[in-house]
Amino acid sequence: VIEKLEQAEAVIFSRRTTKLRRRRSRRSVAGTKRASAQIGSSTLTRTSANRMSGSHLDSIDLSSLPGMRAFTDRALLGLLKTFVGIHRDKTILEWNDDFRLGAGVGAASINLSFGMDAGWAVEGAVGSEYKIDATYLSPHVNMASRMMSATKQYGVHFLLSERVQKLLSENAKGTLRHLDTVTVKGSSVQQKIFTYDAKVRHDFFLYSRTESQADLDSERYSTSIWHTDQDLCAMRSHVSDEFIATFTHGRDEYLAGNWPKAIEILSQADNLMYESQMEEGYEMADVSYRNFNTSDDREELQDSGDGPCRNLIDYMKSRDGVAPKNWAGYRALTSK
Repeated sequence: VIEKLEQAEAVIFSRRTTKLRRRRSRRSVAGTKRASAQIGSSTLTRTSANRMSGSHLDSIDLSSLPGMRAFTDRALLGLLKTFVGIHRDKTILEWNDDFRLGAGVGAASINLSFGMDAGWAVEGAVGSEYKIDATYLSPHVNMASRMMSATKQYGVHFLLSERVQKLLSENAKGTLRHLDTVTVKGSSVQQKIFTYDAKVRHDFFLYSRTESQADLDSERYSTSIWHTDQDLCAMRSHVSDEFIATFTHGRDEYLAGNWPKAIEILSQADNLMYESQMEEGYEMADVSYRNFNTSDDREELQDSGDGPCRNLIDYMKSRDGVAPKNWAGYRALTSK
């Protein structure tokens, strides 16, 4: 761990050293040869730093770090508990359908979408003497942002990259669903994307806990929480084994390029989800297959049937339901 920390520090501080050398070279009154040597040294340092950043840091196996699986589990749990919290907090719920927020544009509601990726980042202070904030810069921060944006396309609340999924415990992995294999805008990396099937329930208040109880749960954390926690069980109560098996079959046919078969099976999975939600008492909207482009459409996509099923079906139907000859088992998500 110490060795990897030193590698990260080398990247950060070597860049700082490069900037200092540039400033000194400008102020220096030495001859051209000396200035050229300084510039050459700076270039070499910068190249070495970039090489370390691009290869060494990105090649580090995060799963080899002590406690990483529990750390990643807790990170996902934090997002899930936040999701539950905003739909349980009475103060927040009072803002839903408030006419002052929705006047002229319809009813308003408060919700959140979450995207996750795993990797290195550089923390820094950005701003001016009047206002300054901490920010994080790295390709992995951008990837997390892409995941969050893509939740709208798939009609889900959570999207996780493959890097995150690989770091989770086996119990946590078992609660995720592989939705698609994609590349995102600004990246050529093919990766599987996953969701945690969370549904808003109106009885979340039944499972509320005091802060001291929540702190005790955190101290006693074990991977069994993924099958015993009341909040987690409640938000996934609409997901049946039959649905997961049917969706997995349809998704595999889609990735394999057998699109007519995939459309048929994913339609069956969507119907299973619709029926399951009806049995659980969710209020359903009557939504037929179509492209979900507006914000209202996306809300219906989340509230009726299965958003990922309909997204994949729409994608295939928009291309006449037949995979292109050069189909390689993944697609590019073009929007940010």
